[in-house]
Amino acid sequence: MMAAACGSSGNDEPNKPNPTPGEDNKVTDVATVKSNLSVGLSTDRACYAPGERVEFTASELPGRAKIRYRHGSSIVKEEPMTSLKWYWTPSNTDFKGYMVEIWAPGDKDNEEVILGTIAVDVSSDWTKYPRYGFVATFDDSKLADGVIENEMAFLNRCHINGVQFQDWHYKHHWPMPGTRDNVLESYTDIANRTLSAEAVKKYISVQHSLGMKSIFYNLCFGVLDDAKADGVKDEWYLFKNPNRGDKDMHTLPSNWKSNIYLVDPANEEWQAYLGERNDEVYANFDFDGYQIDQLGNRGDLYDYNGNKVNLPKGYASFIGAMKQKHPAKRLIMNAVSSYGASQIAGSGKVDFCYNELWNDEANFDDLHTVIKANDSYSGNSLRTVFAAYMNYDKADKTTGEFNTPGILMADAVMMALGGSHLELGDHMLSREYFPASPLSMSEELRDAIVHYYDFMTAYQNLLRDTSTETEFKAEMKCTDASKRVNINAWPPKENGLTTYAKNVDGKKVVHLLNFRNIDNLSWRDLNGERPAPRLTLNTPLELTHSGKVTRVWTASPDYHGGAVVELPFTQSGDKLTFTLPSLKYWSMIVVE
Repeated sequence: MMAAACGSSGNDEPNKPNPTPGEDNKVTDVATVKSNLSVGLSTDRACYAPGERVEFTASELPGRAKIRYRHGSSIVKEEPMTSLKWYWTPSNTDFKGYMVEIWAPGDKDNEEVILGTIAVDVSSDWTKYPRYGFVATFDDSKLADGVIENEMAFLNRCHINGVQFQDWHYKHHWPMPGTRDNVLESYTDIANRTLSAEAVKKYISVQHSLGMKSIFYNLCFGVLDDAKADGVKDEWYLFKNPNRGDKDMHTLPSNWKSNIYLVDPANEEWQAYLGERNDEVYANFDFDGYQIDQLGNRGDLYDYNGNKVNLPKGYASFIGAMKQKHPAKRLIMNAVSSYGASQIAGSGKVDFCYNELWNDEANFDDLHTVIKANDSYSGNSLRTVFAAYMNYDKADKTTGEFNTPGILMADAVMMALGGSHLELGDHMLSREYFPASPLSMSEELRDAIVHYYDFMTAYQNLLRDTSTETEFKAEMKCTDASKRVNINAWPPKENGLTTYAKNVDGKKVVHLLNFRNIDNLSWRDLNGERPAPRLTLNTPLELTHSGKVTRVWTASPDYHGGAVVELPFTQSGDKLTFTLPSLKYWSMIVVE
């Protein structure tokens, strides 16, 4: 079996229009694009190794339909659509995203109708473009026919390439249910839920069949109240004063198995102990790595000998020990409210940056600040995943549905900035306790989310290849004063449009984010009350740009399923003018 990875070879060279010679550069002869997204599409895996064949399935076979494979705006291959199932082998080039468009000629000359879209990721390593999901319920009900397969089919459709197993374990200090040689088929977790080892194993098996990686969750320093009987030493604990008078602990409900007491993550004996416990896990469950958790800033803490501990430094030590014990396994560690982020990313042993955000990082601009800091800490080598819980207060008070505008606005900003959002699993995430599911996805949100994840995957080379080092302030304005459209460069302002721009591989990529009709710049949408931004149509824009332009195009997860739409343009001196057909939440404009 080919190694799970996140592959007719084709020509990836762009087919560029020739600009009209003369003083002004003008391109007007481009197709008119419409959409009727009636064809549902799926692939057999979430991501593919270079050279691996992609299997597509369509919900229907429309007349005169064609299949077009694009990398960016470049058409790699085009062929008639003749079957509900077909295959395509992309080029052997690693780390590339593709958008596959099903289209048909329109009723007018030079008109195309987009009928369906889906992304393809060709990547040998999933951590280059992490799209992280989760699972959090592992009881016997998950073993019923098709339950796990259906859950993972939706994650596969969203190209989720790594899955975190939250609260799957027996005890924090003894994650293995049972022993290396005697696995408990039924056991309880920290909340005294009854879990099935077979369900955990089935999740892993199904995920691996789809090209996903399976990552187990645990704290780096948690032990339960019976830890001494399992070999945990008194000398490993953390205390709130230098006299061993008060063990630090995380209090949990009284009907749960235990409170969680904290030990020193830098203690070498503890590291060896937990490393051996993890070895038992890997021997019985085919996990691909360890999602390490912490609890944020705990204030001043002391070890058994009365020495003040440096937790962030301890995190780096712990990460190093876990990597040394299992060098082939992947490691991710949570930076709660960015606590310890520098030491975690600077360890050189984690595979991407993972930030759990709270109220001290609640604004849209904080998302950019976190990514920029992570770029700095990692030498621009690690991408960022946000654990960011949406509609939090609404989820605390009631059941119902997530607020679609709140979710899409947050995802639009995170993805435009080059990050991704941990939110999809066996339900959509609203709480730090992952098994909780008070809110559900409406069909509208579920359909929209698919387009957003297609978009993030198909255009990953433009969104996530480069760091914040390549960003610039785009000078853009609306040339029709009657539209009353205010445009500002990042950071966002209320009731206007905001640009976030990068130079990527010789292209100028400008993300236009719609904050019109929005007077709250917190991504959290705590009560689920954010309104949808005002739809902005046929907006004439002027962008300051030096150098000859050959092509201007746009794509949006909110428009034509993320398909490429080429734009007529005029270039005069350093002024580039074109009309953006639609802006709902987010549109990407690319100048080549």
